[in-house]
Amino acid sequence: MKYLFFLIFACQLCFSQADSPYPQDYFRNPLDITLVLSGSFAELRSNHFHSGLDIKTQQRTGLNVYAAAEGYVSRIKVSHYGYGKALYITHPNGYVTVYAHLEKFSPKIQKFIKACQYDKESYEVETFPSPSELPIASNEIVGFSGNSGSSGGPHLHFEIRDNEERPINPMLFGIDIKDTKAPFISAVYAYPKNENAHVDHSKSRKEIRLIPAKNGDYSTAPVEALGDIGFGIVSNDQQDLANNKNGLNNIQAFFNGNKNFEMDFKRFSFDETRHLNRYIDYEVYKEEKSRIQKLFVQSGNTLSMLKDIDNSGYIRVEDSTNSVYRVRLRDFKGNETWLTIPIIGKKLNEVLQAPEIKPSDFIIANQVNELEKENVKVYFPKDTFYEDFHIDFNVRNDTLTLHKDIVPLKKNFNITYDISNYSDEDKDKLFIAKLYGYYQKASYISTKRIGDLLSARTKYLGNFTLARDTVSPTIVPVNFQNGKWLSKHNHLKVKIDDDLSGVSNYRATINGQWILMEYDYKKDTLTYDFSDNASTATENNLKIIVTDNVGNSTTFEATFFRK
Repeated sequence: MKYLFFLIFACQLCFSQADSPYPQDYFRNPLDITLVLSGSFAELRSNHFHSGLDIKTQQRTGLNVYAAAEGYVSRIKVSHYGYGKALYITHPNGYVTVYAHLEKFSPKIQKFIKACQYDKESYEVETFPSPSELPIASNEIVGFSGNSGSSGGPHLHFEIRDNEERPINPMLFGIDIKDTKAPFISAVYAYPKNENAHVDHSKSRKEIRLIPAKNGDYSTAPVEALGDIGFGIVSNDQQDLANNKNGLNNIQAFFNGNKNFEMDFKRFSFDETRHLNRYIDYEVYKEEKSRIQKLFVQSGNTLSMLKDIDNSGYIRVEDSTNSVYRVRLRDFKGNETWLTIPIIGKKLNEVLQAPEIKPSDFIIANQVNELEKENVKVYFPKDTFYEDFHIDFNVRNDTLTLHKDIVPLKKNFNITYDISNYSDEDKDKLFIAKLYGYYQKASYISTKRIGDLLSARTKYLGNFTLARDTVSPTIVPVNFQNGKWLSKHNHLKVKIDDDLSGVSNYRATINGQWILMEYDYKKDTLTYDFSDNASTATENNLKIIVTDNVGNSTTFEATFFRK
């Protein structure tokens, strides 16, 4: 009998694994500590869905990072921003694992990439080794966890991608995270689709009061509505060992028992990830920093994670009816939460409203749009926007008002300034800046100059201006002084900064020979590792040149001794 039990269990396990399209127990934990997440797969980030798991590293750097399986290093990328130091391993089964924000690579990979950096005389490099150059064995240490690039704190960003470079939830491959907590809801909203619809006497977005139940589910008081209505939720999930507000695994919505919407956060492509701004209520996010996930699909939202959409996710409420709208939220471990919204169909006695005063300039989304005033031109390529709208456009004293940044964009657009009225001296120091915050602080956006025209590409609306930068960057030694012995030093470090347009590039040499200095923009430091052995002389002349984004440059020189 005992044998029969184990036989049945084994058969069930085989069938369960056979049902999964993803190999189980093939990829190992990339760290040798219990996995605790600060970020989950496909959770909502600024302008994108998160493409992997952010694994906590106990608030420290330098933990061993292991290859999740055998394979070969197929790509190495080192950059100041983004993933920082990132490693890509291709495996025999066709999948690729990604390890990002590393402190450094393992010795053999570090040697390989440093040779590339010195060859190109650049800290930022990207290279694609052949399958025979950097083979990787199972359980091999390939790097050490860090905080490089745009990381907000020490952690390992880990991904699994398919052969089409689409990121997939690593938990589908058996990467296990302890989670017994159900998702929670912070807010729920209703969206009348048009002027013929309303919710609780409102024809625009309406927040509905949540009523938590003791079992963890939610409901609302009955709402009065009519016409086509959509709903949106603010919701997150938490795992057992961390307090981070992470993303969901699946959302389904039902109207009177029939499913009319599903969002399945299993896999996506990088080409579509920017549609996140159409999936959420972008205006609320920009104004209130809250991400409302819309459980209906508007034009241009082509996310592949959307499934079983009926009537674009809207429900149709008829007069004098009683209906129920329910939402099921699930995390990867199957913990689920339900939201129930009772709906009473009720016709609204129309009240005439004063017409809204809208800007005179109008954007037609499916065609090229050009705006021009004084010395400024704005060019929107076809399909920059998801829908037509009235845009607020004005120019005054070189300050461009281009609506509020509450409208999501599909692609970048161009801003061009004519600077022919400026002196030649000023023209060389001008750049286009976006104005941020209450004090409208100017922030550099990549600017090109052709003759008397300055142009920049950006993906955000808002306020812009011409700014002038005449101040050169600063360079200050951190751990050494001119004319001193540095024999006991492992590193040479300087602090660099530029107050307005920002650091564009830098170059450092010792005795005329280029040296690799790592730029940490979060700490404004350049660091040289003496183990590179770029110079073996006793007396050494250090020279560093730092240039900002409009060409102002500073040269720092010092002599040090070492044996």
